Amino acid sequence: MAEDAILGFLESNVNISDSGQFAADVGIDHNEIINVIKSLHGFRLVDAQDIKREKWVLTDEGKSYTVAGSPEVQLFLAIPLEGISREELQKKVDSSVYKIGCAQAIKNKWVEMGKQLVSRKIQNVEDRVKDLLLRIRDGEVIDQEDIDALKRRKLIALQTWKGYSLQRGPNYAPKRKKAVTDLTRDHLQRGDWKDLEFKEYNFSAKGPPAEGGYLHPLLKVRKQVQNIFLQMGFEEMPTNNFVESSFWNFDALFQPQQHPARDSHDTFFLKVPSTTRELPEDYVERVKRVHEYGGYGSRGYGYDWKREEANKNLLRTHTTAVSSRMLYLLAQQKPFTPKKYFSIDRVFRNEAVDRTHLAEFHQIEGLVCDRGLTLGDLIGVLHDFFSRLGMSKLRFKPAYNPYTEPSMEIFSYHEGFKKWVEIGNSGMFRPEMLLPMGLPDDVRVIAWGLSLERPTMILYGIDNIRDLFGHKVDLNLIKRNPIFLRNKFQIRSAEMLCLFRGLSISLPT
Repeated sequence: MAEDAILGFLESNVNISDSGQFAADVGIDHNEIINVIKSLHGFRLVDAQDIKREKWVLTDEGKSYTVAGSPEVQLFLAIPLEGISREELQKKVDSSVYKIGCAQAIKNKWVEMGKQLVSRKIQNVEDRVKDLLLRIRDGEVIDQEDIDALKRRKLIALQTWKGYSLQRGPNYAPKRKKAVTDLTRDHLQRGDWKDLEFKEYNFSAKGPPAEGGYLHPLLKVRKQVQNIFLQMGFEEMPTNNFVESSFWNFDALFQPQQHPARDSHDTFFLKVPSTTRELPEDYVERVKRVHEYGGYGSRGYGYDWKREEANKNLLRTHTTAVSSRMLYLLAQQKPFTPKKYFSIDRVFRNEAVDRTHLAEFHQIEGLVCDRGLTLGDLIGVLHDFFSRLGMSKLRFKPAYNPYTEPSMEIFSYHEGFKKWVEIGNSGMFRPEMLLPMGLPDDVRVIAWGLSLERPTMILYGIDNIRDLFGHKVDLNLIKRNPIFLRNKFQIRSAEMLCLFRGLSISLPT
């Protein structure tokens, strides 16, 4: 209907000077007229020019004053000739009317706010505000000074009206022919294809941009660390068991059953299935014996070891549970073969979530199993590993772990912060852990671990772990870090070295 009205009018007239006036004349909604004009302009049936007009309109507050009067007049009329107390006046008018009306009436010198009574200073007033609002509503022009006063009181707002003027276009026709997009079999059989108007193809139109693949920063740093391990001759351990038994997660590592880390406040225990199905019984017996009575040079813990505690299923608290399984399998292979293992995967701890802690995070772990290894071998391997990550200045501090002795915390000097920063933990697995597995007496295992999130946060300048990993991650973070086409290992190592040595990036504690 709107299209017929526009094209029919232009058939006998030169132009439509105002789409708003035209919509009012033909009795069609202006928004419908606008939509048709845009379509006709796109097909060049008409040529349209923008029209913009600004006018002042009343706000909701201003509209209410055209009915009830301005607050100052409402307040003035509520004051009897003999005066009234403030408390009584507040009861007679609305709270907003009282607040605004008092301010304006005092400003106009209409009332006097005494200590006990509010009284009129003049007998009659004129509601000029209401009159101005009515004039604006009726489309009359008022002085700029009055406009400014009403605008300051937020009683009026500037409204922009948009419309079009239009005239015939190069493709004008009294009736638009619907362009056909496809030539069908029926068109050919009927022979009407000669009279059809086909829609033109826009060969220069661009399709939607293709979204390329992106890697999460954690995946990129993980790949870099994985490459370092592989270049150092390590094999990757299978880490597909997120659910682990307490035996492999704690007991096999010579961690006592009354250790605080095994409490439900630090560990996620499973309800279903609550216990493991099977364990190597001969090995379980040896582990039980070393816990209760000691052996292999150890006095043990001297407590009553309980099988039901070892059977409990949990979400693994560290990937060292994988290491204990792999070392046990290695011990069953005869003759013994030295191995170098590593793993990078998720672990779970019942942590209070904050900017540096999550209940789920990634752990990097490496271990070397060979005859006659010493603490010097561990320090040498650590220098080699961390230097490839760009951290060449290392220090070691004695520490305690239930399953390593000696144990060391690893620190590296951060040039940007001018201080030593803890970056990992390390140690040599205890004989009480290794010998019950069946490994030869002269075999030693050196191991170390660190989180994946910490070096990633250093590298990408992220100071809140929840911005890196979890459901609150901003996907734009990933898109801003596209895949490198050059040697990613060399680039990332250089970047991490530069960041660690020179830039003051907020580092999580």
